[in-house]
Amino acid sequence: MSALEVWELLSYVVTVVGLPLAIAVFLYEQRKERENEEEEVFQLLSDNYQDFLKIALENPDLKLFSLQQAEGLDEEQLERKRIIFTMLVSLFERAYLLLYEDDMAAKQQRRWSSWEDYLQEWCIRPDFRQALPDLLRGEDPEFVEYLKRLLTRNLSEEPLSKIPPPFAG
Repeated sequence: MSALEVWELLSYVVTVVGLPLAIAVFLYEQRKERENEEEEVFQLLSDNYQDFLKIALENPDLKLFSLQQAEGLDEEQLERKRIIFTMLVSLFERAYLLLYEDDMAAKQQRRWSSWEDYLQEWCIRPDFRQALPDLLRGEDPEFVEYLKRLLTRNLSEEPLSKIPPPFAG
C-alpha cells in the first residue's frame, strides 16, 4: 500500500467517523452551554428573589408574610407596600419572560415550577390580588394572561368567600 493510498484511506476514515463524531461533540457542547446559561439565568433570578425577601424582611410593619393583612397602614406604609409589590411583579414578569415556555423540557419545567409556586403564594394574598390590576398595566401581555389564568385556577381551588375577585372587569 502506497503512502497516497494510506492518506486516501485515512481521509475516508475521517470523513466517515471523524466528521460525524465532531458534529456530535459540537452539538453536545452547545447543549451543555445552553443548559449552563439557563442555570445561570435561573440562579440570578433566584438571587433577585432572595434580595426581594430581604426587602420584605426589612419592612415587618407591612406584614408581607403574615396570614393577617396589615390594617390601618398610613400613606407612607401604603406607598412602600405598593413599591414592594411593583418590584415583585417586575421580578415575576422577568422570570416569566426568561424561563417560561409552552413546551418545556423536564429541567425547565422544574425551574419554572418554583416560580409558579412563588406566584401562587403571592396570589393567595388578597392585598396583592387587589393591587394587581394597577400593577399589571404596561406589563407583557402574555405574562398578564398567564397570571390571569393562574388566578382563575387558584380561585377555583379556594373557597370563593375567602378570596376577593382578582380583576373587576
